[in-house]
Amino acid sequence: MTTTQTPAPAAPSERVVIPVTGMTCAACQGRVQRTLSRTPGVVDASVNLMMGNATVSYDPAAVTPDALVATIRDTGYGAELPRPDVSAFDEQAARDHAQTEEFHDLRTKAIASGVVGALAMVLSMPLMVAETHGVVADPFMRWAMHALTPALRGVAPWLYAIPAAAISWTLLVVTLGVMAWAGRDFYVRAWAAFRHHAADMNTLIAVGTGAAFVYSAVATVAPQLFRAAGLAPDVYYEAVVIIIALILTGNAFEARAKRQTSAALRALAALQPPTARVARPTPDGGTEEVDLPIEAVRAGDVVLVRPGERVPVDGEVLAGASAVDESMLTGESIPVEKAVGDRVIGGTINRTGAFRFRATTLGADSVLARIVRLMRDAQGSRAPIQALADRISAVFVPVVLSIAIATFTAWFVVAHATGTPVGAATVRAFAAAVAVLIIACPCAMGLAVPTAVMVATGRGAALGVLIKGGEALQRAGDVTTVVLDKTGTVTEGRPAVTDVVVANGASEDELLRLIASLETMSEHPLAEAIVRAARDRGLALAAPETFASATGRGATGVVDGRAIAVGNAALMRDWAVDVGPLADAAARLAGDGRTPMYAAVDGALAGVVAVADPIRAMSRDAIARLRALGLDVVMLTGDHRTTAEAIARAAGIAHVVAEVLPEGKVAEVRRLQAAGRVVAMVGDGVNDAPALVQADVGIAVGSGADVAVEAADVALMRGDLAGAVDAIALSRRTMRTMKQNLFWAFVYNVVGIPIAAGVLYPAFGLLLSPILASAAMAFSSVSVVSNSLRLRGARLSTSRS
Repeated sequence: MTTTQTPAPAAPSERVVIPVTGMTCAACQGRVQRTLSRTPGVVDASVNLMMGNATVSYDPAAVTPDALVATIRDTGYGAELPRPDVSAFDEQAARDHAQTEEFHDLRTKAIASGVVGALAMVLSMPLMVAETHGVVADPFMRWAMHALTPALRGVAPWLYAIPAAAISWTLLVVTLGVMAWAGRDFYVRAWAAFRHHAADMNTLIAVGTGAAFVYSAVATVAPQLFRAAGLAPDVYYEAVVIIIALILTGNAFEARAKRQTSAALRALAALQPPTARVARPTPDGGTEEVDLPIEAVRAGDVVLVRPGERVPVDGEVLAGASAVDESMLTGESIPVEKAVGDRVIGGTINRTGAFRFRATTLGADSVLARIVRLMRDAQGSRAPIQALADRISAVFVPVVLSIAIATFTAWFVVAHATGTPVGAATVRAFAAAVAVLIIACPCAMGLAVPTAVMVATGRGAALGVLIKGGEALQRAGDVTTVVLDKTGTVTEGRPAVTDVVVANGASEDELLRLIASLETMSEHPLAEAIVRAARDRGLALAAPETFASATGRGATGVVDGRAIAVGNAALMRDWAVDVGPLADAAARLAGDGRTPMYAAVDGALAGVVAVADPIRAMSRDAIARLRALGLDVVMLTGDHRTTAEAIARAAGIAHVVAEVLPEGKVAEVRRLQAAGRVVAMVGDGVNDAPALVQADVGIAVGSGADVAVEAADVALMRGDLAGAVDAIALSRRTMRTMKQNLFWAFVYNVVGIPIAAGVLYPAFGLLLSPILASAAMAFSSVSVVSNSLRLRGARLSTSRS
């Protein structure tokens, strides 16, 4: 007897984004993420150091958002639930304010502690007289003693008359003040990490500077203990202060650079004007125009926009015409003509004329708010390559602490064994261990990937390309095959009459008028094209007396007392109409990628009308750029093969799969994936949504259906293929930047830690001062962020013609 177990249905999950404060490095980020991931009821957790938030998918039956906040707080970091009534614009404004405050606070502390550090160094000079210390191993201290002491003695001889004890006590008090004010966060966070049995960047800084301070404090309070052991009671207060100042300086530069990474998002949020000019009824039955806060505008309000003003909300034009600059949202530099019935988007700039429009979508549902929210979500997401940095940072700090202990032990044993006095050996070992702790801060590893994701998504938005997260960004860089839907993607998606061929000297306009009059009763796209062509020519259409639709063949009826039939050859056969005289013309039109339709009047062949969906202006150039990137390009369409192949030839596409239904598109994408291809699917319609989901990367043309946009990983804000090329090229460039960042972050530590430990000292006499180590550590973070910022002005690999 066998039994079959039915898999349990997946528990429904909800998603919450929780702001987290206090994270400073990859170790902090990893600790919060590991803790959340292990929490019962959490389906998925993603913590972003740059955004300072945690995105958590959870089972509401097993855990609540409040419990998740408590879990984060238990790790030693701040957290609170976001307010539900705050818009995306308000969230961005609050984040900008917090980042500005952080930068100003760090800058103030860095400058103040730097000034104090410089004064402390000057005040320490009398304590570092070379004659009383002999040879000093620390190169920075050696340089200070030999280069600065003679000059200082000449300028301020009174300084050398102050008792050493008085200087030491003064330095102790000043250093304690700097540690308590400027360096307070390091020690508070290190203590919080210790309480939770963890270690992070703050642990390294706190242990390094704390050890130097305690050593100096003992030498100040009880110098006799050192003298009894044959040691000089040296103090390192100035080193503590300068290390704190340099680390704060690095943090300030880092905070400033991080603000720049979100410049694109900030610029988007700033597009929305604060007020709108709205027509409101007056008590006497008239209307007046009043300026209202944007929050007071309601759906259905009539809004006036004058030249040079921003469109305040989304809407539909009721009166007037203008050219609107939509470049901030779509990347398209040419203003778009707007007339009655056209849609306008809030945040765009009205260039030429004035118009009135009816407000439609507002607040969180507006196009601009959705884009801002999409970008925030994307920038808060993680790229898969981040996992490498996470795995290393999880073990990094404990390993560094072990290396620091090993460094101290090795230096002490070797120095003492070679005849160095115990005191000198202790000091040298101590300095090397502190240098290891300070230089090994994993800040750069934590910033390597998220900074690149943030800058790249912002750069994409400036190009009219919305990339929905780090994972999509990384996958787009691996694409080898691009599959294009034809209608609405390669072509305009708006059929138009291209040719009217008449038989036996009939009037072209009269033939078009008759069949267009008949087609006014049809909703078929080809019928709409015929009606539009007749109206464009100014032809007066008549109401058909009868109308009948023959599915898959065409339409028949009576117009102005004349029997009309328009459709394919099968319909003509049904009407016993010989299409032979125009068969060659129809075949030629089909070969050119057009759809020919025969027309008969009163039972006689009257002509052929051809309808075609023209290729988008940018399609040929974009497809050439895709091929220049080394990508295979395939076109999928449900159209007849002859028409599809003609369009593919004109667009420069070699591979065509025609006459496929939506499920056939999915099957073709699967076939390509099974052959080892990494597939990007570009489409615009509802029928493309399944293939967009099946593809490794789904790219939706922005002018398409909302369903397609929702199903895609990348949304193009302008209706041409150039955005798809930009997305793939930007992804490849971003991946190179991420790998460069990770390489330099890892190499920096791989090279820096041994040097700080003193491996070069036996051969070259080179020993890294803790002060120089702190400067190098700060430089590593700034260099990684600066490298990511280069993406803002990156020239993509292929250029547009």
